[in-house]
Amino acid sequence: MSRYKGPKLRISRRLGDLPGLTRKKSKKSLPAGEHGQQSRKPSEYALRLEEKQKLRFNYGLSEKQLLKNIKTAKKVQGSTGIILLQILEMRLDNTIFRLGLAPTIPSSRQLVNHGHILVNDKIVSICSYQCKPGDAISVREKKVSIELVKKHMEYPGLANIPNHLELYKDKLTAKVNGIIERDWVGLQLNELLVVEYYSRK
Repeated sequence: MSRYKGPKLRISRRLGDLPGLTRKKSKKSLPAGEHGQQSRKPSEYALRLEEKQKLRFNYGLSEKQLLKNIKTAKKVQGSTGIILLQILEMRLDNTIFRLGLAPTIPSSRQLVNHGHILVNDKIVSICSYQCKPGDAISVREKKVSIELVKKHMEYPGLANIPNHLELYKDKLTAKVNGIIERDWVGLQLNELLVVEYYSRK
C-alpha cells in the first residue's frame, strides 16, 4: 500500500494525536465512524494494530517501508522497539520537522524532495536518508528556499527541539549531535506492541 494521502483529521481522530501527520485538532471527542460511540474493549490484536498504524501514519511510511525498518532494527543489538524509533526519528524528513523548519512531516518531505535542504553542503532529496551524528543540515542559499523555511518557522509543529539536535536560526543551519533518546520521541506510543505485531506475522 502506498503512502496515505486521504483526510488526515479522520486518522488523528481514530488514532489520537499524531504531530507528524497534521496540526489540526478535531472538535469532536469520539472516534470517527458510526461505531465510535460504542465503547467495546479492543482485542489484543486491535491494540497492536493501532500502535503500528500510529507509527505508520505519523512518519508517513508505507507498510513495506515500515517492515523494512523493523527487519533492520532486529539486526541491531539492543531493544528492537527503541532502535526502530531511533531509525524513524533519524530520517531526514523527520529531522527537518523536529528542528521546526517545517510544520509537519509531509511538508518537510516536500522541502527535501524539492531540493531545498543540504546535508554536509550537498543537496539530498531522499526523505529516508539516515542522519548521523556530526551531520550539518542547512537550507539551500536560494531566495525561494529561505523564504519558504522562514515562513514555516513562524509556526513550528512541536515546541521543543530534541537534545540531540542544535539549530542556529540566524544562519538557518543545524547540527546532529547524537542519536535521539527515547524520552525525546514526540509520539505517545508503546513500541513493544509494534514489534509484537510484526513478530506474529
